[in-house]
Amino acid sequence: MAAEHAIISEPMELPSLPPNQGLEAMKDIIFGSSAGMAGKLIEYPFDTVKVRLQSQPEHLPLRYTGPLDCFRQSFRADGLRGLYRGISAPMTGAAVETSCLFFSYRLIQDALRATVYPGVEHLPFVALIASGALSGSVTSLALTPIELVKCRMQVPAESAALKPGPVAIVAGIFRHEGLAGFWRGQMGTLIRETGGSAAWFGGYEGVSSLFRKYNKSGPQLTSDSLPIHQQMIAGATAGISYNFLFYPADTIKSRMQTVDVSQLPIHAQQQTFWGETKALWRQQGLKGMYRGCGITCARSAPSSAFIFTVYEGLRQYFG
Repeated sequence: MAAEHAIISEPMELPSLPPNQGLEAMKDIIFGSSAGMAGKLIEYPFDTVKVRLQSQPEHLPLRYTGPLDCFRQSFRADGLRGLYRGISAPMTGAAVETSCLFFSYRLIQDALRATVYPGVEHLPFVALIASGALSGSVTSLALTPIELVKCRMQVPAESAALKPGPVAIVAGIFRHEGLAGFWRGQMGTLIRETGGSAAWFGGYEGVSSLFRKYNKSGPQLTSDSLPIHQQMIAGATAGISYNFLFYPADTIKSRMQTVDVSQLPIHAQQQTFWGETKALWRQQGLKGMYRGCGITCARSAPSSAFIFTVYEGLRQYFG
């Protein structure tokens, strides 16, 4: 009876997260936002070309023959300013996306260490991939409305007088589609961000791990910190992995988000994600799914390399 009482009265130990979560969250938000906005400045003209290639109507002759032709036509029509048109929304999106990714990625890892892997400093690779996937799914909810505005600003209008600003686009979305309209294309963003973030963090962590093993086997470094050129290689690999593996989901999302619903018949059904996927596959096949992928991977390599390098640098400098 005494033994039973001792067992019952023994306090239950609950897993606890590391202290100073508020300070660490603030660092993730500030450092992630800074890195994301810096990377967006590098990649935005390429992203504009990507969206214009993706959003070409399937029932009309292609307006652009490829990325270089799209660059040439866009620059001739609007100059460099046209390639950066609508950057206010994606700059906000880059700050939100990157800070949310790094914050949720670290928080999920802390939760896994407190529950599934107690006492483990370095999580196994599969746990890092799962953490990346979960962080991407969370981020997609905040990212879809921002990307919706960005995509609609990037698509060229029929004339300069018809080009709406971000406020006009937001008002038009709410007027024609209501609050739910801001999450048009959410399925595509969810698939892209969940799978892509797993590939993004997984690619970075995997290549970084290989570099650490190489460094410790030779006279280079004995600590876990990597030199800048290795961080940039790992970041570039992560960017290419993120974009290539789940690029079709991004294509479908862009096509859904650039449809002008105000021009549709009153009772016309808006195309679903899977309906848009089947329609594009029938008309253009796998080539249509990956239109603009080359330029996207080309711009994501330096952009992602810069994002990880800036974030890691700020983390090391400010602790």
